[in-house]
Amino acid sequence: MAVQKIKPTTIEEYIHAASPAVQEKLWKLHACILKAAPGASEALKWRMPAYSYDKILVTFAVFKNHIGFYPMPSVLAAFTKELSSYQTAKGSVQFPIDKPLPLPLISKMVKFRVKESKEGIIKWRS
Repeated sequence: MAVQKIKPTTIEEYIHAASPAVQEKLWKLHACILKAAPGASEALKWRMPAYSYDKILVTFAVFKNHIGFYPMPSVLAAFTKELSSYQTAKGSVQFPIDKPLPLPLISKMVKFRVKESKEGIIKWRS
C-alpha cells in the first residue's frame, strides 16, 4: 500500500512537510515575517505560505535548491542593492538552501510591504 501524501492546509503543516534539513530555516522565516508584520493573517495561497492584512504582503515556497520569497516588484526595486547577490525575478528572490537566510533583510522587506499596505498602494488581493 502506498503512503498517501497529505496536502498541507496550514503554514505549520507546510513547514512540517519540508525536509528536516530545511524546516529550521522555514520556522525562522515564518517567525521573522510575523515579527515584521504583527497581526498578519496566515494562510496557504497557491499552495504557498502567505501573510496578509487586507491584501497579501508576502509569500514563500520551498524548492530543491532554494527558498523562493515573493514580496512583489516594488520591494525588489526598493532593495536592489541589498539583493544584488541573490537571483531575482520580477517579484521574487531566491535564497539558496545551503546559505543562511538574510533575516534582517527579509524583515526590512516585509516592513516595506506593511508600509505599502498601510498607505493603500499594495496590489495583491488576499
